[in-house]
Amino acid sequence: MLAFVTLLQAVNLGAVVAPLAAALTVLGAAWGIGKIGTNALEAMARQPEAAGSLQTAMILSAALIEGATLFALVVCLLAI
Repeated sequence: MLAFVTLLQAVNLGAVVAPLAAALTVLGAAWGIGKIGTNALEAMARQPEAAGSLQTAMILSAALIEGATLFALVVCLLAI
C-alpha cells in the first residue's frame, strides 16, 4: 500500500484522480437520495396513512448518505 501511495505521489496522479473520484461520489449520492425519494413517494401514494413514518425513514436515510458522501469527499480532496 505504501508503494502505491509513493507511486501516486511520484506521478502526481492524485491531482487528476481526486476530482474525478469526488465527482463520482457526488453523483452516486445524488442517485441514491433520488432513489430513496422516489420509493418513499411511491410508498406514500400506496399507503397515505404511513406517510409520517416513511418520511422520517427517508430523511434519516438521506442524512446518512450525505454524511458518508462528506467523508468520501474529504478523503478524495486530501489526495490532492
